Amino acid sequence: MSDMRVAITGVRGLIGGALAASLRADGHEVVGVSRRADLAEPTVEWDVESGTIEVEALEGLDAIVHLAGESIAGRWTSARKSAIMSSRVESTKLLAGAVSQLDAKPSVFVSGSAIGFYGSRGDDELTERSLPGDGFLADVCKRWERAAAPVTDAGVRLVRIRTGLVVGPGAEALRRMVRITKLGAGGPLGRGQQWWSWISLDDEVRAIRHLIDADSVAGPVNLTAPNPLRQRDFQSALSKALKRPSFMPAPGFAIRAALAEMGQALLLDSTRVVPDALVDSGFGFAYPALADALDAVLRSPTAR
Repeated sequence: MSDMRVAITGVRGLIGGALAASLRADGHEVVGVSRRADLAEPTVEWDVESGTIEVEALEGLDAIVHLAGESIAGRWTSARKSAIMSSRVESTKLLAGAVSQLDAKPSVFVSGSAIGFYGSRGDDELTERSLPGDGFLADVCKRWERAAAPVTDAGVRLVRIRTGLVVGPGAEALRRMVRITKLGAGGPLGRGQQWWSWISLDDEVRAIRHLIDADSVAGPVNLTAPNPLRQRDFQSALSKALKRPSFMPAPGFAIRAALAEMGQALLLDSTRVVPDALVDSGFGFAYPALADALDAVLRSPTAR
């Protein structure tokens, strides 16, 4: 596609920052959506809590990529869960409502979601046609995705990206796993049989850019590598890459005692997701195998 103007919420986050850098490197203009104006780059100001946004500043964009949301890391107190939910749902409502008011609407709205949509489903292979699951993260994702519906009503192509565990430089979850593994404490979490669905940061960014251009793709799209792994195999690959042992188990009861609901959902639940819609759209993965993705990431000092 020729030069584009793309607005990104969450532009200072892991995925948003990498996407912005990729777009700028190819000559596209990135417009950040932020609470504070940035004198170094074009910015659309918004305040989700007060429900305000510079609607007129969104006129004439080619695409909007909505990635903003409170981090899900940390113990899920009632207040924390409320912040996780509202940051996603209210921001999406605000942005979708603004798009509906535009005269010159973007051609596509890429709205964030996550594989938490499917809940914990054991060994079931999950595609975009699979039903939603149960639990807090599933509830967040369902409400998050519904909040974007006005975009479709306004005639804008809506793509809901359900992202898995991101493997890339600067990814906090991976950084913690690397630290633990370097200490020789890597190993199965619980029984280690739960499925982890992951994607390299490079492929995440390439997939979002592919979806911006893929005019025929709308609806949910799983952003995961085609080869999900059981947790023990994921850890084994990481231990091998770091040349460290991988035999120190962390019992499920200890994880639940230390991290409560968050530990269960992020570490012990099993979600085996495959990217049918992405593959069917013609996307080719640069890193379909975890070993190759880890090798690329671990060469970067920001992953260590």
